[in-house]
Amino acid sequence: MSPAALARHRGPIVVSVMLATIMQALDTTIANVALPHMQGSLSATQDQISWVLTSYIVAAAIMTPPTGILAEKFGRKRLFLSAVAGFTIASMLCGVAQSLPEMVAFRLLQGVFGASLVPLSQAVLLDTYPREEHGRAMALWGVGVMVGPILGPTLGGYLTEYYNWRWVFFINLPFGIIAFLGILAFVHDNLPRPPRRFDLFGFAMLSLAIGALQLMLDRGELKNWFESPEIMIEAAIAALGFYLFIVQMTTAENPFLDATLFKDRNFVTSLFFIFIVGIILLATLALLPPFLQNLMGYPVVTTGLVLAPRGVGTMIAMLVIGRLIGKIDARLVLIFGLSLAAISLWEMAGFTEEVSEWTLIRTGVVQGLGLGFIFVPLTTIAFSTLPPFLRTEAAGMFSLMRNIGSSIGVSIVTSLLVRYTQVNHENLARFTSPYAPQMQPGNLPSMWDPATAQGLAALNAEVTQQASLIAYLNDFRLMMYVTLAAIPMVLLLRRQADALPPPDSAAAME
Repeated sequence: MSPAALARHRGPIVVSVMLATIMQALDTTIANVALPHMQGSLSATQDQISWVLTSYIVAAAIMTPPTGILAEKFGRKRLFLSAVAGFTIASMLCGVAQSLPEMVAFRLLQGVFGASLVPLSQAVLLDTYPREEHGRAMALWGVGVMVGPILGPTLGGYLTEYYNWRWVFFINLPFGIIAFLGILAFVHDNLPRPPRRFDLFGFAMLSLAIGALQLMLDRGELKNWFESPEIMIEAAIAALGFYLFIVQMTTAENPFLDATLFKDRNFVTSLFFIFIVGIILLATLALLPPFLQNLMGYPVVTTGLVLAPRGVGTMIAMLVIGRLIGKIDARLVLIFGLSLAAISLWEMAGFTEEVSEWTLIRTGVVQGLGLGFIFVPLTTIAFSTLPPFLRTEAAGMFSLMRNIGSSIGVSIVTSLLVRYTQVNHENLARFTSPYAPQMQPGNLPSMWDPATAQGLAALNAEVTQQASLIAYLNDFRLMMYVTLAAIPMVLLLRRQADALPPPDSAAAME
């Protein structure tokens, strides 16, 4: 397609690929709120219903890396259309599932088709916009990728509360139809590249490693981590799989992933940063709903409404920085975004049970702004030095690292939350000795009278709640430290103007 035709069709292309991105991004979190309702409807235990999330995450993680090579083999447009159609059909099947095995099977199918939607949409937008407007393109793309998971619990809570949990999946139908028709009509295929032999061994090892890692992270807390033989086996398989994959990639003549990707300093450093972004984004979203519902007594819908402004902050930041990214040093914007995220986490580490809704909204907006100011310059720098034919493959790795960061982040904060709560409960319980001054008659409310069974139970519930509150604050503080530790890594990135290839070579690559 000529540059003039691309410019003419840019609007419909953006709408089509953004709908596909939002559809997939929403599904990473929208089903979480509906799990208790699904559990009753499908007659599943707590352990069994978790496979509704695990099956989708594992399938999507395994099928993300081969996006590039599949696009080369079958054509990017054909793969995109198949992914949108397959994801939409799988969503409908999830909505009509009548048993847990059916739901898990359809969620696996949904993950397989949905895995390529985000990297394909990113690659299409990078090819649709000229290099000097890549910041603007990544701002538009980032709105779907970052805002989707944030708004997922809000939308999921609303649909579940006022309609039915099945609408969490049915809502994908209009998005899927419009996206499919738009891609069919306006998206062009990628530049041809000499066919590359599919490295089955490399793909098998990477898939084995990613699948075992995701299972370990998802089931670790449930199985008490390395005290369980299952978790030890999964950890060993993941380590062996990654080792064999790296050996294959560095020694094979035609490896599964093009080793050129990992020779680009900006791209490799950006993979580290997007890993951190995954931790901050999803780990925070994993902590806040139970914090608001269990400790502060918020209903599901109110919880969603309080969290929604976080997505508004991200959207504002992306739209602003998308227009400024070529005029200022992207590394300074990245530092500013990381600083905003750290400030919001620092304030969240001081929350109490009496924290106001305004404080919750304000800290959410600040964190959303920070994530927006991180994401746009990061994605722009990551792809600034890569040739166009590597974009689809690079986008797959970029999405994979974000998802792995999210999985590891959620797993760590959830595990630490349980452990911190136990330790804090033990420490606080020492102050409830019957010989302590504050425990003497007349010093406690009557409902906490340890001389009665009801009073003792109420006192223990209060100690547990305070122990849990401290555990949440410790998790927020940990994420603040992780964010601050990432700031010096910005120095490893090359300035965008220095990273761009000379005009002649750029033209040759185009």
